[in-house]
Amino acid sequence: MNAIALKAADNHFPEDWLVMPLSELCSTIIDGTHFTPRYVESGVPFYSVENVTADDFENTKFISIVEHEHLTRRCRPERGDILLTRIGSLGDTKLIDWAVDASIYVSLALLKLRDHVSREYVYRYTKSQYFVRDVEKRSLLNAAPKKINMGEIGEVPVLVPPTIDEQNAIATALKDIDDLIASLDALIAKKRDIKQAVMQQLLTGKTRLPGFATTPMTNSAIGNLPSDWEVRPLGSLGDPVIGLTYRPVDVRETGTLVLRSSNVQDGVLVFDNNVFVDPEVASRALVAKGDILICVRNGSRALIGKCAMISDEGEGMAFGAFMSVFRSPHSDFLFHQFQSNIIQRQIHEHLGATINQITNASLRSFQVPFPVSAEERGAIVTILSDMDAELTGLTVKLSKLNMVREGMMQQLLTGRIRLV
Repeated sequence: MNAIALKAADNHFPEDWLVMPLSELCSTIIDGTHFTPRYVESGVPFYSVENVTADDFENTKFISIVEHEHLTRRCRPERGDILLTRIGSLGDTKLIDWAVDASIYVSLALLKLRDHVSREYVYRYTKSQYFVRDVEKRSLLNAAPKKINMGEIGEVPVLVPPTIDEQNAIATALKDIDDLIASLDALIAKKRDIKQAVMQQLLTGKTRLPGFATTPMTNSAIGNLPSDWEVRPLGSLGDPVIGLTYRPVDVRETGTLVLRSSNVQDGVLVFDNNVFVDPEVASRALVAKGDILICVRNGSRALIGKCAMISDEGEGMAFGAFMSVFRSPHSDFLFHQFQSNIIQRQIHEHLGATINQITNASLRSFQVPFPVSAEERGAIVTILSDMDAELTGLTVKLSKLNMVREGMMQQLLTGRIRLV
């Protein structure tokens, strides 16, 4: 490497490492085509920011072969290149590790790396907090949407070990944990799909558990159900309670936590981005163990209806005005119904044309299949709760792996731990 080291006073790394501008590591840094694409049903894939941020290059838009050949000729991604988002979402990257014949939009930059540097290492470095921080530092102030100019991309510094062997060793270690995280992600997604399928069978009586009668299916207002089951409106099984309206002056550094839609993730409570209010204000709307917390109003229609069961950990917290809780002696059974297609379908049928909201009156009107036998309800709950517990365990493991990954990146990409 013949690049000049750009030693930064606030960086601590081995003396034999270099801080190199990205331009010294690339033979070319170029943005995508500036023309307005005319999309077609099939043709040449046309990559944009959305493909990189979602890491999804299967569901892409297409342009015609003619436009690809004549209008996007100057910028052709190849295997081994890195795509970098430069407009809107900044600094997200994707290493192209597949055979590609595609075009890219101006919102992306294409990095063609030189042979003296490990492509995998540079890609892993672009996933670090250091790289993203330095991209953000060089973005245009007050630009809407956010943007980084091409020349500034070339000035982004990259910490580089002195040998290809060390670069590759670091890249391999980080790729291994990325692959482990990806496989666990896939397993969790598969388990969730399985649970949805099991819920559809058990909560509609299409599959009866051993020890419970198999009776003929009869038609009902919500589909075919066993003849010994009932269809019940939620209002006959419990009651929804409206959430807390509070003012900015009620917000405190500490106090009573107000549960909002952001505190509900994948059917469980999480405690990130918390809001606290004066305890006296919160006393009007406190959750109890066994309540089902439901998002009933949100800017995103997709979030309406997501829910979590209140456990010991959440008892005594408040809940916001865009949420409701459903209280019922049958909440352990109904919680799974709220996660099923049965209630979710009715929720989306009740959404207004312009307001993403379901009212307490709507909640009371929703119809659910209801096994008359308490023992059968309990058996169904046991099966589904065991599946939830398995998913929770896998999710905790995934969270720990992500923390391990962050620690590895901080140690390996700064040379605090040397592998060779």
